[in-house]
Amino acid sequence: MTTATSQTPMAIDHRPGFFARAEAWLDERGKGAWIAAMVLGFILFWPIGLALLAYMIWSKRMTNSSCKSLSRNITAGRTSGNSAFDAYKAETLRRLQEEQDNFEAFLKRLRDSKDKAEFDQFMDERARKNDSRDVATRDDTTGPATA
Repeated sequence: MTTATSQTPMAIDHRPGFFARAEAWLDERGKGAWIAAMVLGFILFWPIGLALLAYMIWSKRMTNSSCKSLSRNITAGRTSGNSAFDAYKAETLRRLQEEQDNFEAFLKRLRDSKDKAEFDQFMDERARKNDSRDVATRDDTTGPATA
């Protein structure tokens, strides 16, 4: 009779390496930490900074997630099981989205009016300069009056 001996395989260390730990640490701290690491890399040795920049672009770490996509993800989430709460949540999210859209439209109108005011001021100054040049050229062409 043969006996099977259960030999435990050698313990494999599944601890992540230095780069994986550094990546996780930077991810916990957010986009600002990645930018700071990249700037520091450029200061210490420019290929390090360049490599970090390429990695951040390649891994899409610098993509900007807007509030709109966040609210879409929230509304597409699971239901709580309570229909009254789900209806309240949907109505609140709709109202917040509407307020955000109204605020963004207000900011656009504000920027547009500021741009128009600056353009009008530029055109007024330009017209004044042209008028003063016209007066100066008329005086030069007529010359002094002789009697």
